[in-house]
Amino acid sequence: MANEELMQDMDNEGALITLTDDEGNEVEFEFLDVVEFEGEEYIVLIENNEDADEVVILKINAIDEDTEEYVSIDDDELLQNIFEIFKQKYEGEIEFE
Repeated sequence: MANEELMQDMDNEGALITLTDDEGNEVEFEFLDVVEFEGEEYIVLIENNEDADEVVILKINAIDEDTEEYVSIDDDELLQNIFEIFKQKYEGEIEFE
């Protein structure tokens, strides 16, 4: 997914966010957290589907004061670093495989 724009207020953990993928399909996600890493912010989401078992991590780019876009990350090492921070933060609260 690339260049998704926030379509709902994300102040609350568990908020639902609808994003549009590269093919124009709308997908609903549950907001889990925002992780900071090396001066950048990344949003951690999970698809709002009872069978979902993987988180989605996207880079947050501020467009202006009220609008953000979310950009896919192609760097596997960066994704792993962010996921490790997320796992440490929620150790004991979320079961990870």
